Amino acid sequence: MSKPIISIENVRLNKKVNSKEEAIRQAGQILVDGGYVNEDYIEKMFEREEITSTFMGNSIAIPHGTEDAKSSVHASGISILQLAEPVDYGDGNQVKMIFGIAGKDNEHLEILSKIAIVCSDEENIEKMVNAKSEEDLLSLFSEVG
Repeated sequence: MSKPIISIENVRLNKKVNSKEEAIRQAGQILVDGGYVNEDYIEKMFEREEITSTFMGNSIAIPHGTEDAKSSVHASGISILQLAEPVDYGDGNQVKMIFGIAGKDNEHLEILSKIAIVCSDEENIEKMVNAKSEEDLLSLFSEVG
């Protein structure tokens, strides 16, 4: 059974988080709950963060697991957190949108590039940050999933 990479169940609007760690954990937990990854994947997301920050600029972060996390991934998926308040992502970088991603068989590079394309347009980021419904937010990614 193939799962949609991105679905309404994976979107959380207006989330309150107190730290970058809490944001990453929530993004990972959505992927766990959706059956995309097992619990170990969240730890791999933190390992990735220690190697290099997943802050992408434009108020966006895309936490994902390390290379050796592949065995933890059951299906490619994206979780989206729209934050109620920006969170400090280190080095003074403020993040408003978190995209947790898991890629099966190297699909994460394709997923990353599709998110990057949508997020390279500041107007799209503005729409995401201000989206009032999961549908509004997802509509920006109609070409991704």
